[in-house]
Amino acid sequence: MGAADLSRRRCGAHRVRRRPVRGRRVRARGARRAGDRAVRRVRAAVLGAGIMGSSVAIHLARRGVEVTIIDREPAPMAAASRWNEGKIHLGYIYGADPTLATAQHLLTGGLQFAERLRELVEEDLDGHATTEDDIYLVHRDSVVGPDLLRARFEAVSGLVREHPDAARYLVDVSDARATAIPPSELAELTGPEIVAGYRVPERSVETRWVADRLTAVLASQAGVTQRLGTTVVGVERRGDAVDAWRVNTADGAHEDVDVVVNALWSGRLPIDVTAGLTPQRPWTHRYRLCLFVRTRTVQEMPSALVAVGPFGDVKNYNGRDFYLSWYPVGLVAQSDGLELATPPTPTGAGAEAFAARVRAALEPIMPGVGAVLDDAESVVVHGGFVFARGAGALDDPRSGLHRRDRYGVERLGTYFSVDTGKYSTAPWLARELAEEIAGPAGRAR
Repeated sequence: MGAADLSRRRCGAHRVRRRPVRGRRVRARGARRAGDRAVRRVRAAVLGAGIMGSSVAIHLARRGVEVTIIDREPAPMAAASRWNEGKIHLGYIYGADPTLATAQHLLTGGLQFAERLRELVEEDLDGHATTEDDIYLVHRDSVVGPDLLRARFEAVSGLVREHPDAARYLVDVSDARATAIPPSELAELTGPEIVAGYRVPERSVETRWVADRLTAVLASQAGVTQRLGTTVVGVERRGDAVDAWRVNTADGAHEDVDVVVNALWSGRLPIDVTAGLTPQRPWTHRYRLCLFVRTRTVQEMPSALVAVGPFGDVKNYNGRDFYLSWYPVGLVAQSDGLELATPPTPTGAGAEAFAARVRAALEPIMPGVGAVLDDAESVVVHGGFVFARGAGALDDPRSGLHRRDRYGVERLGTYFSVDTGKYSTAPWLARELAEEIAGPAGRAR
């Protein structure tokens, strides 16, 4: 899906208003022109220093905008953008969406992820992404049966093959297929709860490596000021203008800016309300914990996801670094309120008990998990928020959580509220938004 398609999507009842960039770029309020040079540069506040906020801040600064990025964490990329599985989605995980709308909405961002991230960090991803196809294991309690799931996987594969960016993914997926795993191989890999398995050409990236690279770029990027350890409490207009905003923070300070990009992952909706943008239901906040494991020796364990429902997954990034999750254990908080308070992360004996529960759930399904944990050099329990425009439970095939096609950008004047949707779409969406606000790179205003 390209930028033009994004303009036709809706986030709740709000039109995602992506007018043509030409003629709409934000100009500093009251600025005069001196030749081709503005007397005062556009000032922007970016709220949230996760992958979306960090990416859009870098892109805006490279386009000549003076950016202040504000985050309550003590460092950028310290929350959900650092602590997740890093799957670069092509749409297979949403096999319970019969419309294929989710896959269509995810594809452009996922296929361009590697290229857009390289553009930001000026480094290649070699050695920091999985190298084998992901495996989808169909649980006997899946909300979609194996035959229907295979048909939907084949339909998603067709969308991938037909997409003009298919060759731009982490690997060339121009010939994308979902391949059934033979029963004998499946029996060696899994326990009796698994009734079918498919290989699909999805990959994942090491999110902690990505976090470190983006943090370094953000620190060195000219035109970016960081206000970390700072909580945003509200945004208000300055007068009647559509392009004059004040961002208020909990320490009593404020930022007066021309543009606000609200890229908060937790706490975005309450700030939208203060700015005058009313969120449209339904939505769900969740907070999930997972295991990040480093082994002493190389372990031969495939990356696999148990589908479709409230199950779990394993990521093997390089033979020694692993991600392990089990949804019913890791889901520690959920709410449909404007905001969800951050639950405490278990430490010490609590962390050991959490890891034991994840192992007890995963090991009967994928016995290789036991060898990974037995060989662990370190086990970190961490996680982050998940926001979705939908409601219900994952064990209900009618749940709106089985779709992710209603994310995007909402606008109120020059206030932009960004529902990133998925980690995998953030670098692409950030570039699109920066171009809308400030024009192509190299044309500073």
